[in-house]
Amino acid sequence: MGVPVIGCDCPVCTSPDPRNKRLRTSALIEAGGTTILIDAGPDLRTQMLRAQVRHLDAILLTHAHADHVGGIDDLRPFTMGQAHGRSLPIYGNTATLDRVRHQYDYAFDPAPSLSTRPRLELRPLDGPFQIGAIGVDYFDVLHGPQAIVGYRFGRLGYITDGKSLPEATMQKLHGLDVLVINALRYQDHPLHFTVEQAVAIVKELQPRQAYFVHITHDLEHTTTNAALPRYAQLAYDGQVVDIPDDV
Repeated sequence: MGVPVIGCDCPVCTSPDPRNKRLRTSALIEAGGTTILIDAGPDLRTQMLRAQVRHLDAILLTHAHADHVGGIDDLRPFTMGQAHGRSLPIYGNTATLDRVRHQYDYAFDPAPSLSTRPRLELRPLDGPFQIGAIGVDYFDVLHGPQAIVGYRFGRLGYITDGKSLPEATMQKLHGLDVLVINALRYQDHPLHFTVEQAVAIVKELQPRQAYFVHITHDLEHTTTNAALPRYAQLAYDGQVVDIPDDV
């Protein structure tokens, strides 16, 4: 729901620390002049303005829940005025793309329109691929019973909304410099890793550094990080992580 939560007066929701202000989870991957957005939630407009993003080469979707696709209509500025009818590619598994096509059916209507619509091209995942300067691989993540998608870019791994990882996925995530992974709260949840469960995965995979995302208002930034190992810390909105450019 983002933090502050509507109508909540808890210490985290009323905290003056900007690291306790959390928009819905998303990430930009930038390398060699290529910019990729992971997920397009309902806070997309605010996120793009804050990060001063003027160009996107593609969108990678993890799944079709509202907090990850609710901002797709706000992709319109990235396709307005594009020469030769360029559309913005959106990658995801079949279930996710089917939901996007249904939810944003007007964006795929071939009939002429007087209104401005996002120009989108849905591309099902079908093996590792390249977007400009960035190589992309992907893997299954179990969001409770639902299979969603995580991504790997060189020595960076990205997981959100996970509750468990298949063994084949674990094998794909060794040798990372950075792992971004969800850690909802301390209390158990049927669809998401807890902090303890995320730490256990980090200990097994042993990336050089892990950052926890998709965090509720149960976790205060400073006190939670103080209780965590230094190699596994809460991320915060606007955080930039540099990875050696040889990857």
